[in-house]
Amino acid sequence: MLEIQGLTKVYPDGTVALDGVDLVVPDGQFLAIVGLSGSGKSTLMRLINRLIEPTSGRVLFDGVDVTAADQRQLRDIRRQIGMVFQQFNLVKRSSVVTNVLAGRLGYADAWPSLFHRFPREDYERAEANLRRVGIPEKARQRADTLSGGQQQRVGIARALMQEPKLILADEPVASLDPATAHSVLNYLEEVNKQDGITVICSLHFLSLARRYADRVAALRTGSIVFDGKPEEIDDARFREIYGEDAVEVEIE
Repeated sequence: MLEIQGLTKVYPDGTVALDGVDLVVPDGQFLAIVGLSGSGKSTLMRLINRLIEPTSGRVLFDGVDVTAADQRQLRDIRRQIGMVFQQFNLVKRSSVVTNVLAGRLGYADAWPSLFHRFPREDYERAEANLRRVGIPEKARQRADTLSGGQQQRVGIARALMQEPKLILADEPVASLDPATAHSVLNYLEEVNKQDGITVICSLHFLSLARRYADRVAALRTGSIVFDGKPEEIDDARFREIYGEDAVEVEIE
């Protein structure tokens, strides 16, 4: 279980990105975080596994205080939390399988991994995860030869290499066309439903949250303004989240 208690982030220029956020995310849930650009979605995602430091508040993962963890403890915590990024964060000149194997770096011996030397079972696991996301034939290609949707599938395969309990997907479909967006979210839904992996996914479009999420938490100017089931977001709630002049866009 993930517990977020009074989480606040104020940047050096005085910008309040998050303001006292409280959330409890049970194991196995698919939680969508929605809101306008600048509402605090990406900040929240990066605070959960401490890619950035909070100003105040706590993050507890399976009872362990992430915000108080030392570097050794933080490494152990991050093994259990996969991350899927908006801009894929792949090593473009490396092969697809090398990028996927990077998901094992938290488990691998330091020196062999520097030279991309991993145990045979890790290569087998990488190939299995590429099959799972539908691109096993791309294993030996350079990452930068793939389409955006294929690169994001590599990102999901890399996250699965950690054998995570939680996947954080930060705007994973923001740069993709609608059909490809659904393809990527289908894979995240599959690992959530079939493997029981908790997924927290930030999204721009409410229609996608309604389609894939069990629960929606909405941020506006760093605060939670809605937390509940997707079908509970009516027109009034939509305007509260996105503003009075906003028009809902459906992603077919």
